[in-house]
Amino acid sequence: MEIDGYIKRRLKSLFSDSGLDAVLIMNTATKDSNFTYMTDFSSGVFEDTILLLFPDGEKLLVNKLEREIALESAPKVMEVVSADTSEELASHLKKDLKGLNVGFNAKFLPYSYYAAIRKLAKPKRMVDVGKFFSKLRTVKDEYEISRIRKANSIAKRAFSEIPTYFSAGITERQLAAKFDSLMLDAGATSPSFDTIICFGKNSALPHHSPDNSKLRENSIILIDAGAKWANYCSDLTKSFFFKPQKASPTYAGFEEMYSVVEEAQAEALAAIKAGAAASSPHITAENVIDKAYGGKYAGKFIHALGHSIGIEVHDESMISLSPRSKEILSKGMVFSDEPGIYVVGKGGVRLEEDVLVGSGSSSIL
Repeated sequence: MEIDGYIKRRLKSLFSDSGLDAVLIMNTATKDSNFTYMTDFSSGVFEDTILLLFPDGEKLLVNKLEREIALESAPKVMEVVSADTSEELASHLKKDLKGLNVGFNAKFLPYSYYAAIRKLAKPKRMVDVGKFFSKLRTVKDEYEISRIRKANSIAKRAFSEIPTYFSAGITERQLAAKFDSLMLDAGATSPSFDTIICFGKNSALPHHSPDNSKLRENSIILIDAGAKWANYCSDLTKSFFFKPQKASPTYAGFEEMYSVVEEAQAEALAAIKAGAAASSPHITAENVIDKAYGGKYAGKFIHALGHSIGIEVHDESMISLSPRSKEILSKGMVFSDEPGIYVVGKGGVRLEEDVLVGSGSSSIL
């Protein structure tokens, strides 16, 4: 199915759930990820560009800076309309939206933009549709899954190659740059987020930013990275150990933590399936970690097991694999499965895969 078919499906689902006449998506200096979801544009900035959605199609109001990109990239279901001046823009908005019930993304659109649109377009009312997009984007279609799978394959290739660059004295920043280069060489558009590299004690800090810490022998290396390809993200984490010393307590501790996290990840994967509570996989992994070695690592798993992955690495979703989640998992959702153990002052281990939720069982992408 071409992208037009998928966009038509998305429009049908959006309008059947929302009860609206139209939806307005407006970019600011940054791009609303719902704009990407409803256009599939992989090129262009489209700053301050407006996309209008209707039950039977789309209209893009674009200026001369990106008109040609829009015309080249537009799906068949989209009409590209010139709006080079504020007067032209106001005219289109009033013609298309006056008197209608119009949806907008309140989580993204600043109030000043919202107020200007209300004044120019004169809709009957404006309704926040953020929750409808969240619901729609939580379950991935075949088009999205194929792209996430490709993004995963790119990141996995970089992970398979990166150990050849482990060397005493290399800094976290240098290794992060090398990892990004490997992903770009493998076909990534960009990293899907700032690559995290942690050496030694830094591996106990889940959101550590790479710095000038140097790699030493007998040290943990934790790498959390992902590739973006055709607008879609991957997010993987692997933990390594560089040149262990004989009978090293540090290496013994790493091996112990690794075995526990590996078991927790596998048990969580088995619990990720359609119809299961979204909280269940986290609780499963946490129980494995908390009970291991007589409770030695109880309380050392300090974040949610997983988040939704798609256009954004933490994708638009109302569901996460968290102990506080109240939702039920559905076939086609994509989550990270990333348990970890973090011992401050010593080090940590995290393992992460991206998982496609299936009916009876789920699969690693």
